[in-house]
Amino acid sequence: MIEFQDVTKVFEEDVVLSKVSFRISRGETKIILGASGSGKSTILKLILGLIRPDWGSIFIEGQDITQMEEREIVQVRKKIGMVFQEGALFDSLSVRENVGYRLFEENRLSEEEIEVAVRRLLGFVGLADAIEKMPGELSGGMKRRVGIARALVATPRVILYDEPTAGLDPITKRHIVELMIKLRDLEGVTSVFVTHDLQAACTIATSYAVAEGNGQIRFMQGGDDLCLTNIHFIMLQEGAICFQGRYEEMLASSDPYVRSFMT
Repeated sequence: MIEFQDVTKVFEEDVVLSKVSFRISRGETKIILGASGSGKSTILKLILGLIRPDWGSIFIEGQDITQMEEREIVQVRKKIGMVFQEGALFDSLSVRENVGYRLFEENRLSEEEIEVAVRRLLGFVGLADAIEKMPGELSGGMKRRVGIARALVATPRVILYDEPTAGLDPITKRHIVELMIKLRDLEGVTSVFVTHDLQAACTIATSYAVAEGNGQIRFMQGGDDLCLTNIHFIMLQEGAICFQGRYEEMLASSDPYVRSFMT
């Protein structure tokens, strides 16, 4: 689904990423950890084509986006949803208008069809009753959930999360993490999760969602369960990858930087 081949990015004289290579398969969740300034958010910008690498190649579904013109990259971005740290909602638009913004802009669906899509997505994130509210009336956690609904409105194949749990209380954080797990396990969405939040990352790596016959969603704790084999970690240190692997491999790592980050 996504592949980086020896990607290097330099800002002025600062090497932000150095020869970074990894693959993300369809339906996989890649969790990217690392200290501030290690290059995590730069990876998301590169996937979106907002910036270009100085060396190396980036492939989205087999297409080298580093060779594309801007109009071609715009088409690739339509396959990708982005969830920002603060929700990044338009303050002057209602929740309905924020979630449906892309659909209104594309002008392909009727207002009735957009209304159905928006209400369905708000129901998915547990905010059906907030459809008429303005962003200023929402808590931080509610803004993040509206941001997830907006990211889903175009049925993206990939969702990028940039610190979506930062600054949230434990209960709200758990709601955001459970939404991410539902999208992974029940919708098959490919995800890239950039975070400092080791607790949230570990929950995503060890929990999975099951849809029961009555329509309820149950969250289970796994171990070596098959459904968790599609979760992999990357840890960045000063722009380079110092670890790639599964959760249990990260726990067992003897690398001093990995160990210090986990403690």
